[in-house]
Amino acid sequence: MADISRKGSAQWSGDLMKGAGTVSTESGTLQGAQYSFKTRFESGTGTNPEELLAAAHAGCFSMQLSAMLAGDGHPPDDVQTEATCEMVRSGPGFRISTMRLKVTGKVPGIDQAVFGDYVTRAADLCPLSGIMKGNVEIVHEATLL
Repeated sequence: MADISRKGSAQWSGDLMKGAGTVSTESGTLQGAQYSFKTRFESGTGTNPEELLAAAHAGCFSMQLSAMLAGDGHPPDDVQTEATCEMVRSGPGFRISTMRLKVTGKVPGIDQAVFGDYVTRAADLCPLSGIMKGNVEIVHEATLL
């Protein structure tokens, strides 16, 4: 398989508190999605980096888990991952402390314990989990439906 490269971009105008910006993806799926201080630290209309990271991690994890299950002869009917990105104050700013993955799956032919083992192994192999290791606590919960 060839190396893979994907692009995202962001633009910001103004200071931190009153400024605003947009984020876009190379694919065009996100095109000028608005973000601001309010969408990141309060509540406002738009997105924020942590929400985007959580969505990306959920997608990557679901794909990794599905690939592992199918590769071992257990193709899933459905895998859903809800990721919650948590930040804490750190010095003068913030840092991402924890990524919580709540994973549910419908996988014929396996039980809860086996599904839990797959989720644990997927957490070690997921590329986005890999870039967080050592810096972010990754907590996962597995539920077989």
